[in-house]
Order: sequence, then structure tokens, then C-alpha cells
Amino acid sequence: MLDIGQLLEFDRLARKDGEKYKKKRFIFSEIENLSENHFIGIVGPRGSGKTILLKQFAIEKENSFYLSLDTIKDDIFEIVKKLQMDLHINLFLLDEVHFHPSFDEGLKKIYDFLNVRIIFTSSTSLSLFKSAYDLSRRVLLKKLYPFSFREYLYFKHNKSISPLSIPDIIAKHWDRTILEHSSAFTDYIQGGVLPFSLDTPLPLLILKNIVTTVIQKDIPTIGKITIDELEIIEKLLSFIGKSKIDGINYSSLSKNLGITKYKSEQYVNFLEKAFILHKIMPKGTNILKEPKILMALPYRLLYCDYDQAVGGLREDFFVEMMRSFEIDFYYLKSTRGAKTPDYLVSLNGDDIIIEIGGKKKGREQFKGIKSKKKLILTPSLETHGIKRPLFTIGLLN
Repeated sequence: MLDIGQLLEFDRLARKDGEKYKKKRFIFSEIENLSENHFIGIVGPRGSGKTILLKQFAIEKENSFYLSLDTIKDDIFEIVKKLQMDLHINLFLLDEVHFHPSFDEGLKKIYDFLNVRIIFTSSTSLSLFKSAYDLSRRVLLKKLYPFSFREYLYFKHNKSISPLSIPDIIAKHWDRTILEHSSAFTDYIQGGVLPFSLDTPLPLLILKNIVTTVIQKDIPTIGKITIDELEIIEKLLSFIGKSKIDGINYSSLSKNLGITKYKSEQYVNFLEKAFILHKIMPKGTNILKEPKILMALPYRLLYCDYDQAVGGLREDFFVEMMRSFEIDFYYLKSTRGAKTPDYLVSLNGDDIIIEIGGKKKGREQFKGIKSKKKLILTPSLETHGIKRPLFTIGLLN
């Protein structure tokens, strides 16, 4: 039987906890503006701050109510209906919706029959994306990734940095004090990207637990996976984390793990929807259309130390920023196996060719490339010619 008193107590405790967090993720204002006209779904990796975001909304929004669905098995429609009628609630903040067995059905009924607004979260985007497709006219999905470098500087060092654009970076349209922030970049890519790193000195231990939870709990609830396959998924992640970044695709995973390409693709898709891996499609002609596979930051550090992983981490960072800022990009692959730059970014009708590399990278990487806009992103502060500091990509808006 529904216990309204207990729900009220949970809502009170959520608001009290939310008061501890004064700073807000940059996505807060965007969702706040959208929530007047849409049901909003916030999906993102575990530990990215989704629960805190909802608790902050609970504090700021009148007639709102926080519900964590990992503790509720009752019919969502009936709960929302009763709270609306008895307490005149018009904004419901539903956390961890993937724990509720019939959330999508409940959401549809709420949308069709009740005059309320909903903001909900899920760490398990694997199932949610399917539901979002069915509810496409009702739900606007927003992805919440871990900190950009700009957000990290704000949360960790209390630095408010004006955002840059890629054209700004190419043209060096920035305040010269921007370069002073480069010293924080190493800590950022070693774990500072994770919001929970603000409260713990050992964020990688928590990250390891997140991987275990995703593999042992989240994936089995979504796909038809056997226990033996869970071990293979763990080996797949370990193989990617210990390997050089070039050449990781379905074929190489199949060959090295002794599984079919179909299974490689299936496992990678699960892990991408869980925000642990990134797939990047190729750009070019007459090439094998397999994606290049990288890791989300800083998962690579679970499988090798920083000195071994740093090259991969830099590329993981670039890819994660492109995804976070919803910029279209592809990896470049030669038809004859010759070296080409790493990525092509499509921005406002322009193609920008980008190489991620060290101090030795130069214009020879772009031999035969016709695009007028070229960029080499390096770990140094060099800004001569087409070289720019890699960390500036984390200052995008």
C-alpha cells in the first residue's frame, strides 16, 4: 500500500542533501529552460551527477517532488496521480528509472492523462534508448557526461572560464591567461573528469566498482547474456585498455578474444550505451566500415599506468569532448594503410582535419590532405603554425 508519509520523508531528505551542493553542472540551466514544455530524460554514466542535479531542481522548483525509483515498486502513474491531486505537485523528479520494471508504460500514461511535467534520470541508457524511441514524441533525452575541462576548472579550482569555439582555437582568439590553466590538465585526465573525484582522493577505485556494476548488473538486465559472456566482456575491456589505440575494431577484438565479429559488436554496443566505450565511424572511400573503438575517460587507467596510457588518454579526451559537445566527427583511414591525420570534424559546413599527437607531429601528417583548415593538438603550450594545446578542446561550450 502506498505510504505518502514515507515518500514525503524521502523528498525532504533529498532536498536536505541537495543543499550541500552549491555549484551546478553547466547543463542545469539548459534543462531548466527546456523543462517547461517537455518531459526530459537525463542519461549518463554512473557518478556523473544526475542525482544531485535532480535534488537541486527539487530545491529550486516550487511544487516539485523527488522520487527515487530504486526504492519504489508501486505503479508510477498512480503515485504521480495521487501526489498531484493531494499535494498539487506539478513537477516530478524521478531518479534511477531503470530500476522500475514498467517505467516506460507509466510515463506514457502520465503524459497522456495527467497535466504534469517530468524530469527523470537513468544510468542504464541501454534500455532507456529503446523506450525513448517508443516515447519519442513525449521525451526529450539529454546526455550528461562527466566534467569538461572547463567544468573541472570551475568545480575544482573555482575558475570561471569563458567558453571557446573550434574556430576560436584555430585563430587563437583567446585571452592569454587561458594557457595558465594547462597545469591542471594532467590531474583532470587522470580522474578529475569524474565529478565524484571532488569528494574522494581515490576516484579510480570507485570507477572500478562502476565497471563491475555495469557488467554484472546493468548489462544482464538488458541483453540476453550468459554468465560466461560476462567474463568475456571483462576481458574485452581489459584488452582495449592495455592495447594501443590504433587498430581496435570489431575484427581485432574478434581475433584476439576468439569470438565472432557479431559478438564483438554486441558487447561494444552494450559498453558504449553504458558510457564506457566510444565508437567512431570512419570517413573515406573504399574502406572497411568498422568503427574505431576508444574508451571514455579515464577508464584506460584501470588497465595500465599513466605513463603507458597517456597517448590513449589524450585521444580518449578529444573523442569524449566531441561527444559531450555533440560535434560531428569521424576518424580518417587511408585506403592503402598510409598514415593520415586522426580525425575530421564537420562544423557549420566546414571540414577541419585534426591530428592528436606529441611535440614531434608536424605538417607532414597532412600530406595530400586538401582541407584548408588543419589543426595539431599537442600536450605542449606551443601555438605556432597549426599547433594548439590539446586542453583547449575541453573549453568548448
